[in-house]
Amino acid sequence: MRIRDPEAKKQQLLDAALAEFAEYGLAGARVDRLAQRAGISPGLVYSFHKGKAELFDAVFDHIVDLTVATVPIDADRLPEYAGLLHDAAAGHPEVLRFVTWYHLERGEAAQRAAVAASMGAKVAAIEEAQARGTVAGDRPAAQVLVLVLTLANMFHQHGEDVLHLVPEAERRALVVDAVARLVTP
Repeated sequence: MRIRDPEAKKQQLLDAALAEFAEYGLAGARVDRLAQRAGISPGLVYSFHKGKAELFDAVFDHIVDLTVATVPIDADRLPEYAGLLHDAAAGHPEVLRFVTWYHLERGEAAQRAAVAASMGAKVAAIEEAQARGTVAGDRPAAQVLVLVLTLANMFHQHGEDVLHLVPEAERRALVVDAVARLVTP
């Protein structure tokens, strides 16, 4: 007898949709193909989401929630945080490909509630660390966050024209060192 597990099916769908959207973007993705990747029927996709665009947004929100849960910010240890973000991006290149598609296809509408809440909490954590004196206070916390996130992901957003300049074995250390220089009081 088969046991129905809608949560497992929903997770299979999110995983398959991430792969499909990372490869083809929203416009190029096909519901029948992502359903096949998930091992479910195309009709079941529509029982979870109204359509492809809603599923695209759900995947984005899932990535934000998962990143916040698996790589929580520790504002007193921003260099290590940047290193962990670097590691996560290196381990899951499809996520940054998906996020790139998301920003290309959603443009200004890409600011989601999950992102706004996450970024607000991170800025507040950095402000508190600045007040404690564990993070340099020479620039606003929001700017510090933007720089930390950019440095953490810099090797995952470029092609070989840039990547060959720093050997892969040295990249994480460079990220951690650059963030340390940025935030050390």
